[in-house]
Amino acid sequence: MSDAANLHQSLVQYDDPIEKQEFADSHLTKTNSEALREILLNATSTGKDASPDIDSLLNIMIPPIEYAEGVRRYVRYVSHAPSSRDDVINLQKLLDEKLIARQAKDHGICAIREELHSQCFDEILRQVTIDCPERGLLLMRVRDEMKMTIAAYKTLYDSAVAFGMRKQIEAQSGKTELRDKLSELQQKKAELESRRNELLEKKEAVEAVIEER
Repeated sequence: MSDAANLHQSLVQYDDPIEKQEFADSHLTKTNSEALREILLNATSTGKDASPDIDSLLNIMIPPIEYAEGVRRYVRYVSHAPSSRDDVINLQKLLDEKLIARQAKDHGICAIREELHSQCFDEILRQVTIDCPERGLLLMRVRDEMKMTIAAYKTLYDSAVAFGMRKQIEAQSGKTELRDKLSELQQKKAELESRRNELLEKKEAVEAVIEER
């Protein structure tokens, strides 16, 4: 699916696309942490009760999406329009519809359900930030920490799977060696039993001769 199609499927509200210019936004050329620090410093230097720049803050929290159509490239920024209660109700309804349409699992690990809930969280973050930037900053910290925790769990899971596969291969290799050794011992046992039978027959023959004498 193309980026343009992904935008139409996203739960996050974006503005209309604009053709990308040669110059870039100064905030977007920096890393998120550097740009966020600069916004907070500007708000602090402006005044004690000053709020951070919402437009720049939203672009850092939810980066714009670039996509190409033919030879032209377009960019869509997250919507800065405030949301009403009806928008929240519609968001919940749209989330439920997309979960059903994309056949997301109700329980267990599901990449589709995780993706849709992540989009829903970003949209809630956008709505909260417009009403209260400080509350949005705190919610962004919660979101980033949650993503870091999930990424750590995924890394641990991948490491555990790789370790399990390694141990399984080692176990299979050891099983083959044990089977070979078992076959060797069974063959040796058969040879010893054959030798034992020969000796018993020889013993009986000797005893018979002695008895006759």
